[in-house]
Amino acid sequence: MDRVRRILFNVLTEPQRGGQSFIVSIKIAVLPIAKVFTLCFLGFLMASKYVNILPANGRKLLNGLVFSLLLPCLIFSQLGQAITYEKLLEWWFIPVNIVLATIFGSIIGLIVATIVRPPYPYFKFTIIQIGIGNIGNVPLVLIAALCRDTSNPFGDSEICARDGNAYISFGQWVGAIILYTYVFQMLSPPPEGSFDVEDANLPIKVPNKEKLLSHPSGSSAEQVPLLATNVAPADSSSSNKEKVKEFFKFLYETLKLKQLIQPPIIASILAIIIGCVPVLKRLVFTSDAPLYFFTDSCLILGDAMIPCILLALGGNLVDGPGPGSSKIGFKTTVAIVFARLCLVPPTGLGIVMLADKLGFLPADDKMFRFVLLLQYTMPTSILAGAVANLRGCGKEAASVLFWVHIFAVISMAGWIILYLNILF
Repeated sequence: MDRVRRILFNVLTEPQRGGQSFIVSIKIAVLPIAKVFTLCFLGFLMASKYVNILPANGRKLLNGLVFSLLLPCLIFSQLGQAITYEKLLEWWFIPVNIVLATIFGSIIGLIVATIVRPPYPYFKFTIIQIGIGNIGNVPLVLIAALCRDTSNPFGDSEICARDGNAYISFGQWVGAIILYTYVFQMLSPPPEGSFDVEDANLPIKVPNKEKLLSHPSGSSAEQVPLLATNVAPADSSSSNKEKVKEFFKFLYETLKLKQLIQPPIIASILAIIIGCVPVLKRLVFTSDAPLYFFTDSCLILGDAMIPCILLALGGNLVDGPGPGSSKIGFKTTVAIVFARLCLVPPTGLGIVMLADKLGFLPADDKMFRFVLLLQYTMPTSILAGAVANLRGCGKEAASVLFWVHIFAVISMAGWIILYLNILF
């Protein structure tokens, strides 16, 4: 018995292949999750009816502040300081990895949805909730909590946080394009026009046949002018201008450019452009730059993003899963949570390890690999929930987000332990 105890003690305390004991690995992995959970709990407490400092309106304003100001400031300052033209070429696999995560996550979602058979019309909804992970807010929070600890395996806390935030921020624009093109189309309402089953049973309003026969163009009698007017032929140059104008308007609406041009995306693009041009970088991002006061101000505001978003996230959980749970059903909810947190990460681990073997990743950059792995490990994207809200299935998405974030606290700790043991 004493011999078994000694062997177990040696396994837990002696350094493993990477130079760290199993207990130290658990501590490094669990502490960031514990910090995230603590801040979320405080947000939950502030939003509860007993304290009520963060009511629904307050949380909405806080979310808007984070998305419109604090997150763009963090992305601009951290990404701009870290990126160069050479690193831009080295980091090409980050956006590719996000696309691969979406593709393979969606394939897993399709397989799970085919097996589980979610209630109508939530088949595509199930695929999206499994396939689209949070590649921005939650990874930024985890990196900040991990790098804050001086015993972290990635080295200097400041460099660790700067590089980690830069890697995460670099992929934000790809995630936005995926959200407002692929996700937006996948979450389109069913032919009945509503995700609400009760509303879906309502008859669709059909135009009167007589009106259609008498007016083949579909216009009603009231819309036909009483007197015919002779329209003067338009000038050819002005008509060409109108055509060009209509084309750009069509392009703008089709590509959802209004949704794509969001503050975090603008901050990412500006940081990449300024950071890759040495003259501009020396003007803005170096410590002795004449405009460094602006970067420093963004750093101060960016530091406030982590606590604010965690307080808002914890506050959003105060209402529970809501009425959306009953619509998608217990079986579908369990399948989404299990697939997103347990089936997608092993796929990502295989993809990242294969890319490393093929030489696609920067040599000896552990943080780079860690961020790539985190992109497969995160819970369902909060912004995907916002798109679902636009498409009419916001309550169902809120229910999934509630449960997947609750269980992600456990799953992320386990996967981070595994990643750290593989990397170190």
